[in-house]
Amino acid sequence: MRRWLAAGCVALVAGCGAHAPTGDLTAKYQEAGVTVSLLLHDGKLTATYRPDRPGFHLYSADLPATGIDGLGRPTALKPGEGLTATGTATADQSPVTLHETELDVDLPVYPDGPVTLTIPVTASGPRIEAVIGYAACSPTQCLMPVSDKTIPLSPASRA
Repeated sequence: MRRWLAAGCVALVAGCGAHAPTGDLTAKYQEAGVTVSLLLHDGKLTATYRPDRPGFHLYSADLPATGIDGLGRPTALKPGEGLTATGTATADQSPVTLHETELDVDLPVYPDGPVTLTIPVTASGPRIEAVIGYAACSPTQCLMPVSDKTIPLSPASRA
């Protein structure tokens, strides 16, 4: 009887870890001149990409993964471990066309400053991650791009 109870307790404890966390989950990540704030709330994963310096823009989420003629990298938000997308990502800004005169290339970029991407998701499992990517540029300088960076989310702190 004791052996059965012990096995049942182990199974119960192990099963508890398989459930999705409840409440809001958040994360913050900073690299290459951009701070990214992530939030999982009410079935939506949101990432706000904020250049750390004024005068910098981010590239459109619709930009090809390798850019146009190798220029630029898309602002990306994808579900990682524990998340499944139930729709496509949308941005709170509309892209504008930036014409690179020296190379005669048109690039879709968001206006200078922050942009927020949102994607509807379902969460399952004990570990929740988002995958992000971006590149920030000004009229005179481009910073190193960040690609396929996995960010774990954790319960939001209560203030």
